[in-house]
Amino acid sequence: MSDDGWYYDVSTGKVSQGKDPNALNRMGPYPDRATAERALEIAAERNKAADAADEEWNN
Repeated sequence: MSDDGWYYDVSTGKVSQGKDPNALNRMGPYPDRATAERALEIAAERNKAADAADEEWNN
């Protein structure tokens, strides 16, 4: 099985495709390079949405 996903490496800020032995520092997989380049932005958006859901749940 091949891994054609795209990944963002948080330690280097670089995007790569496919398997990498340094998997502990990667976010992904993402469907394409452009999406992987937005990994930190996507994570921030998801965290904001989760925080809002938690706040609503707690009130």
